[in-house]
Amino acid sequence: MSIKSPDFNTPVALLFFNRPDKTSKVFEVISKIRPSVLLLVSDGPRPDRHEEASLVNQAREVVSKITWPCKVLKNYSDSNLGCKKRVSSGLDWVFSEVDRAIILEDDCLPSPTFFWYCHELLDLYKANDRIGMISGVNLLSNKLNYSASYFFTEFVHIWGWATWSNRWKSYDVDMNGWPSVADGDVSLNIMNSTRGRKYWGRIFESVYAGKIDTWDYQWLFANQLSKRINITPSVNLVSNMGFDDSATHTIQKTSLSNMPLGKLELPLSHPGSIEVNIKLDQILSDQMYTIPAMLGYKRVKSFFKRLFNKLLAR
Repeated sequence: MSIKSPDFNTPVALLFFNRPDKTSKVFEVISKIRPSVLLLVSDGPRPDRHEEASLVNQAREVVSKITWPCKVLKNYSDSNLGCKKRVSSGLDWVFSEVDRAIILEDDCLPSPTFFWYCHELLDLYKANDRIGMISGVNLLSNKLNYSASYFFTEFVHIWGWATWSNRWKSYDVDMNGWPSVADGDVSLNIMNSTRGRKYWGRIFESVYAGKIDTWDYQWLFANQLSKRINITPSVNLVSNMGFDDSATHTIQKTSLSNMPLGKLELPLSHPGSIEVNIKLDQILSDQMYTIPAMLGYKRVKSFFKRLFNKLLAR
C-alpha cells in the first residue's frame, strides 16, 4: 500500500487557530496524503488581542492552498469560541457531515503512516461498537517492545486520532452523566482503584464545574460511560510540537513535547484478542495519571491548583 496514493478516501479534519507556522507543517503532511475530503475548523480571533486577527487569517490562507482533487468543507467562526466550545462544536459539525474522520489539530505533526493506520482500523472496527477511537499517540513508545501494530487501552489520547460519527454521538461537552458517577450509581473502569478515583475524580469534577476550558476529558468520560475501549499504536505516530507560550494548555515543554515519530509496517499486525492490555495501561497510569503517593493533602491541593491554573492559562 503506497502512502502517496491519490485515492485516500477517509475524511481528514484539521482544527486550527492562530499559529500559521505550525498549521503549515501539519498541512504539508496532509497535502502529501491527498485526502478526497478535507474538513477545516477554525476559531475566530479574541477581541482583546489585536494582532490575532492577522494570524488567524494567515492560518486560513495556509489551508486554502489545496493542489489536489478534494472536497473541502469549512466551519470558520467569526468570533472566538475558546478551546472547549470551538473544538466540541467543530467536531459536532464534522460528524454531521461524515460518518468517520481522522482528526488533527494544528500542533500535531503526523507520520504519513498515521493516516493509513487510521484508515485500516476505521474500516476494520466500524461495526464493533466496543471500540471508541483510534489514537496516533504512544506515550510509552520509547519503553515499549510490543509485537502487534497496536494495543487496546482504557485511555484516550487526542494528539491525532480517529473515530466514527456513531461513537461521537455519545459525547456530551457538559458531562451531564458525571453526578451519577460521583454519587456511586455508575462506575468507570479508570476509577476502579483508590488512586484512579482520586486522580480522575478531581479532574472530572473540575470539568463538570466549568473550571477547565477544555473538551477532551469529556471524550474520555463519554467512552468510559459507554464501556468502550480504545486503540494505541505500538510506536508513536504523532508528535505534539505545540509546547510553547502560544499554546492554550501545553505551555511548558515536557518529555512529551516533540516526541520522535515512528513508522508502522503495512498492512498492520493485529492483536490476538480485543482486550485491554492491562500491563501497558498500568504503566501508563503509574507514569501519567497518578498523584504522587507521598503528597499530603495540602500538597495535593497545591498540585491541582497549579495544574488547573496552567490549563486555564491562555
